[in-house]
Amino acid sequence: MKMNTPNCLTILRVLMVPVFVVFMLADILGPGDKYVAGTLFILASLTDMLDGYLARKNNQVTVFGKFMDPLADKLLVCAAMICLVELGRLPGWIVIVIVSREFIISGFRLVAAERGVVIAASYWGKFKTVSQMIMVILLVFDLGGVFGTLEQIFIYLALILTVVSLADYIWKNIDVLKDVH
Repeated sequence: MKMNTPNCLTILRVLMVPVFVVFMLADILGPGDKYVAGTLFILASLTDMLDGYLARKNNQVTVFGKFMDPLADKLLVCAAMICLVELGRLPGWIVIVIVSREFIISGFRLVAAERGVVIAASYWGKFKTVSQMIMVILLVFDLGGVFGTLEQIFIYLALILTVVSLADYIWKNIDVLKDVH
């Protein structure tokens, strides 16, 4: 299989996850670790926007990309949130809600795919992803002051958008769950 640029960016994002985790949890540079981790997270998040843009612009949407791009996003954000729980920066129950939503939507998409239905990402899902990424960036850099207030705002904004996007997916696609004989 020939790898196009969007798929290479997706693979790069997956490869950045363990490096990000090492800088989040290991004491390599002391206080500098959070800046390396935060920069890696921002770069990985930017590859998410760039790979999708390039795939659509250059008509390079592939089955691999459709599968791996959302998986890479989930790996990145979930790894970051688990690290933040480990560091005492994010309550575990919020991560459980967010990760549960991801499992539910992934299962929903599997059932839909089995029936030949493609469930596209919604604007609510995109807003949810952006809010989660901003939340992670704020929590990783841990700048204090007014940023501490922004952290709390984005934690609860990400939580709300997670629940709203879940309800939106289910509401718009409830027919996927109905038995068809």
